[in-house]
Amino acid sequence: MATSRGRRAVAVERTDDGRLAVTNGRGGRIPLGTGEDADFTATELLLGAIGGCTGADVNVVTSRRATPESFEVLVEAEKVRDDEGNRLDDVQVTFRVRFPDGPEGDAARALLPDAVHRSHDRWCTVSRTMELPTPVSTQID
Repeated sequence: MATSRGRRAVAVERTDDGRLAVTNGRGGRIPLGTGEDADFTATELLLGAIGGCTGADVNVVTSRRATPESFEVLVEAEKVRDDEGNRLDDVQVTFRVRFPDGPEGDAARALLPDAVHRSHDRWCTVSRTMELPTPVSTQID
């Protein structure tokens, strides 16, 4: 699964009936299910990717000022099934971040809105890809 510097790739393989696993070239593995057990569904992984991408951006920037006391990113969406096919709509990303009292925490709190805005508008590859028209092609080898 070698990739060029800018190209990213994962492999998804069947492990059992209704069960898959996502692997990356570094040896990481995530079981993938249909929602009948605790394993993540593909849709949940997509929402997690949005939260993880923007959360990582914001965490890196704000943690330079102060280590958060708590840091959570909640990502929710409506699943729509209509004539255009299945998709997500009304994706909402909510940051729940608490910084300690004091000058460092104040600096991080002051930076938080700008970091969230920049992540949404420029930095987060996942949400930027979802918002922009991005072709997805399929092929059979």
